[in-house]
Amino acid sequence: MARHDGAADRPEEHDVKIGIIGAGNIGGNLTRRLAALGHDVSVANSRGPQTLTDLATETGATAVPVTEAARAAEVVIVTVPQKNVPDLPAGVLDGAADGAVVVDTGNYYPRERDGRIAAIEDGATESRWVADQLGRPVVKAFNGIYADHLLTAGRPPGAVDRRALPVAGDDDEAKQVVLALLDELGFDGVDAGSLDESWRQQPGTPVYGASADADGIRALLAEATPERTPQWRAEA
Repeated sequence: MARHDGAADRPEEHDVKIGIIGAGNIGGNLTRRLAALGHDVSVANSRGPQTLTDLATETGATAVPVTEAARAAEVVIVTVPQKNVPDLPAGVLDGAADGAVVVDTGNYYPRERDGRIAAIEDGATESRWVADQLGRPVVKAFNGIYADHLLTAGRPPGAVDRRALPVAGDDDEAKQVVLALLDELGFDGVDAGSLDESWRQQPGTPVYGASADADGIRALLAEATPERTPQWRAEA
């Protein structure tokens, strides 16, 4: 991965080929930051690459059809509304590099946007449901940070105001890839456990939207309870 400022004592790592599916607030700002770090970024949305000309020109990323976003990618970031995940083209992740890491940034907003998703209402974690729809393991990350903070809140390692973000998933190696990207972006990463434990960072939990260092994030994760509060459940 591209080396960030102040990391001269760390081994040089390769730039990563990254596909981003979704160019909304989170997807757009991840495109900006990851391309600026020197990674090879392809970005797609549901409306076609012609609608991403400005973002591509601004960042140097490549705008592609959604069916090509994952091609040869080592990391694929899926950042679309929860309700739209089942509508992604069949085989959307086909062509990704062997062992590619798939990141889910999404949240379930049943009352505001997504409507009722029965499996989540019945207790599945949001990212487990996404993994089931995609047919691929995922790592849950970036779901509890405001999009603007991806541009403004990153800090060098060791900075007193460096924030941390939780990362959940079942594959330790995949999580390490995401934690390394977080480090480059200016955030400490906290391993939040398995994908079935990712309820600890879903909307309505103490860590969701929180600004804290690594110890603070761990404490907030520990305070979470698995019950989904009425605000974050579909209407009866």
